[in-house]
Amino acid sequence: MGGWRVKAKEALKQVSITARFLCLLHVTNNYLFSPTLVYGPSMLPTLNLTGDVVLSEHFSHRFGRVRPGDLVLLRLPVDPAKIAVKRIVGMEGDRVTFFDSNATDLLQTLVVPKGHVWIQGDNLYASRDSRHFGPVPYALIQGRAFLRVWPLSSFGSLEQ
Repeated sequence: MGGWRVKAKEALKQVSITARFLCLLHVTNNYLFSPTLVYGPSMLPTLNLTGDVVLSEHFSHRFGRVRPGDLVLLRLPVDPAKIAVKRIVGMEGDRVTFFDSNATDLLQTLVVPKGHVWIQGDNLYASRDSRHFGPVPYALIQGRAFLRVWPLSSFGSLEQ
């Protein structure tokens, strides 16, 4: 009669361990660090066209600790289901000058509004960024990429 109780207790223990592991994994991946596969031409030559795995942290942007020059993961304002990696070029209050591709390559200057950042890809000829959709709300930033972990031949810091 007591055999099923022992088995039930063991099964409950296994479920508890699994649940704790999944909670730890969720917190780590969403609030601390996560690996991200980044590919495409917009960040050439910093990141490879065929793909790099970068480690990103998810806490500095919550405390206002990102700055111009940082590579950030962000939800695209034109398609919030997509995450992109771009470089912060200007913070709120900064004056940015850029070629406006929407207006036949006229040189434009604007002040980044409060609560927004100006982002651009390193490859200006193949990047859809703030030059196309304007300043990005700070709330769309998901994390800051700081370390390339793959390919191993390019392992190292992404800090400028």
